[in-house]
Amino acid sequence: MASLFLSAAHKSSGKTTLSIGLCAALSARGLSVQPFKKGPDYIDPIWLGMAAGKPCYNLDFFVAGRQETIDDYCHRARAADLSLIEGNKGLYDGIDLDGSNSNAALARAIQSPVILVIDVRGTMRGIAPLLIGYQVFDKEVNIAGVIANMSGGKRHESKLRAAVEEYTDIPFLGALENTPELGLDERHLGLIPGYEDPRSRQKIASIASAVSDNIDLDRLLEISQQAVEIKPATLPLRQKLEFPDLRIGIARDRAFGFYYPGDLEAFEQAGARLITIDTMQDSSLPALDGLFIGGGFPERHAAELAANSSLRQSIKSAIEAGLPTYAECGGLMYLSRSLSWHDSSHDMVGVLPASCSMHDKPQGRGYVKLDALDEQHPWLCSDQGSASVRAHEFHYSSLEGLPDDSIFAYRVERGTGIQRKQDGLVYRNLLASYSHQRNTLSNPWVKRFLGFVQSHKVSHANGVANAR
Repeated sequence: MASLFLSAAHKSSGKTTLSIGLCAALSARGLSVQPFKKGPDYIDPIWLGMAAGKPCYNLDFFVAGRQETIDDYCHRARAADLSLIEGNKGLYDGIDLDGSNSNAALARAIQSPVILVIDVRGTMRGIAPLLIGYQVFDKEVNIAGVIANMSGGKRHESKLRAAVEEYTDIPFLGALENTPELGLDERHLGLIPGYEDPRSRQKIASIASAVSDNIDLDRLLEISQQAVEIKPATLPLRQKLEFPDLRIGIARDRAFGFYYPGDLEAFEQAGARLITIDTMQDSSLPALDGLFIGGGFPERHAAELAANSSLRQSIKSAIEAGLPTYAECGGLMYLSRSLSWHDSSHDMVGVLPASCSMHDKPQGRGYVKLDALDEQHPWLCSDQGSASVRAHEFHYSSLEGLPDDSIFAYRVERGTGIQRKQDGLVYRNLLASYSHQRNTLSNPWVKRFLGFVQSHKVSHANGVANAR
């Protein structure tokens, strides 16, 4: 069960660049590399998945729970030669003071050796006490190697290597220089998604080449064998084909691409057929039983979205007619009346009675806890399990002008939501939320949504039959 857990002393140390390069470089050697990302994230996993040639899955104690996360890791890692896990923030950072949700806690739980990526700008001999401190802080964490990032060149690298080898027992695995060629462009929400960047394949190849030339891959592969094999507590979950006749539209294009691979697999394992919708190219919706519009960057494509008035009208008409629809964050923004950003405003679908405005600072970010209101939630019933939902949000936009009598599906216990600690705007058979859900054992939202779609389809069919 070979694995490598890439972490750092703090965020923005270069973990993603190294992780992308390692996934691509090791895959080029003929190895099957299974990428994972710690915590809630869409953009890094998109890049990691492109580099490894297979979907990247998230590992998140807060959203999925400890045991489900460990089991999911075991089941998905089993088919690969090596698993590569990219951490988030710093090695010991997390939402709790006790570190129970930290990268270190996850690394311990899955028994993976940790490779520290250190931003070494302005540092030489000082790297040694930093590493020693990280070792001493939690001796159960196997810090098995260090990679210097943002180095000032070969002379700088040699001094770093000498300090690490003199004062620590941690293998020095190489260094990447501080060059713009290895950088990944960033936006207000982080990295540009790989699917939006036409040069993404070229960038991945360039990073992989630099990693191959400067990092000791053979030693890394040896270190990966230090991972301890762990056993899952449960068998892989196999969903029954309960909804084999459902056609679910899903917006997947340059504006919308934030979807968890596991959630999409849950749709398919339940028997539903996912029909791709291009919100900038398609002129109308095909025949659908339900619609899912996930997150993304609609603000960056607002003019193109607005220009496709025929699809906007098609979506609005379908929702007004009762099409079961679920929208998250970017999808919510798209369904509003208009989207304003940088002194320009563009018409959107207009099914939600509010306008959407972008701001310079985040309006909501981080983990959320939602209390689902059974009497108002369109597809959550009390007999379907917990009404408590753990999710995450990260949005720079807000809705303005919502009517006072608006109906919400969630009371926000932790987080921001849409307004006044409320999220999940309900209109007809539409649920639109700023919170991003992930399909888990405690929150099987895919099955719940498909059940709602199925019941609506049956009711509609019966109504048509009765009318005849």
